[in-house]
Amino acid sequence: MTQLDKLVDLLKDAPDEVFIQPHNVPDPDAIASSFGLKTLLAARGIDSEIVYENEIEKANSSKMLELFNIKLTLASEVETLGAEDWTVLVDGQKGNSNMTDLVTDEVAVIDHHEYCGDGGYKLEDIRPDVGACSTIMTEYFIENNITIPKDVATALLYGIFMDTDNLTRGVSELDINMFYHLYNLSDINLITALKGNQISQDDLKDYAKAFNTVEVYGEIGFLYLESGNDSLLGASSDIVVTIAGVNVVIAYSPRKEGMKFSTRSINPKIKANGLVRHILEGVGFGGGHDSMAGGYLPLKNFDKDKSLHTFVRHRAISYVEESS
Repeated sequence: MTQLDKLVDLLKDAPDEVFIQPHNVPDPDAIASSFGLKTLLAARGIDSEIVYENEIEKANSSKMLELFNIKLTLASEVETLGAEDWTVLVDGQKGNSNMTDLVTDEVAVIDHHEYCGDGGYKLEDIRPDVGACSTIMTEYFIENNITIPKDVATALLYGIFMDTDNLTRGVSELDINMFYHLYNLSDINLITALKGNQISQDDLKDYAKAFNTVEVYGEIGFLYLESGNDSLLGASSDIVVTIAGVNVVIAYSPRKEGMKFSTRSINPKIKANGLVRHILEGVGFGGGHDSMAGGYLPLKNFDKDKSLHTFVRHRAISYVEESS
């Protein structure tokens, strides 16, 4: 029995509606994975709706919804959403700062991030060794002999493409195999169109301001983004880590009641998830992959008389030195 078989058998007993929930501020991998799962469930006779929290920030994410006619609905706008409904979490888990706990019963999870602990699910498929959640969805199609429609294949291909940074970051053998399986089924012209819509003009202005703040200490790069969304923070980290000699990046940006962090590492001795947890130990929380991770520091936990920039640099440098 495949994972999809188990999931379908489970959802057949749902007392009310079935929802699919990607992480907040869905990126291309979260969108593609949700789209793929909705298609898989429909092929097995299960109706579902994709719901999310917070805005769609990335220009390419918005473009995906348009090109593939993917319907995502804000949870607050679903009048029927209730405690009797069942939800499958995709590309995120309970307990993560980017996954809002809705009123529904989260009965299953499909994810590729670090295991966050027992969430009380009836079914879980969590694979931290896989680079993209879209990879897992593609495997579901193949192992169940379900035809992948061209639009779904293209979306999944783009999801893998983005989350593994062109098959260069956190990539597994399964990611590579699924990527090349999808390639011949996809509309590459749409991939090209998406690559041409990755940032907005407003993003470009925020990038320019952010890159003026970059400081490099040995192999560590620091970036402070005064204004910008979560997607921009991660994208800025990806660019800074391409600077010659920079192997580790700590980027952070203020939010209404805290500070959002994004870390990157291309040094196998230094884990991005370990780094962000070390920086935020005792004051915040974080996690992710060895090569890319994120975190959050509630400002109520931080002494306002201290310099945040000095605090971040001190903890980051000490972690890198201990790990090298």
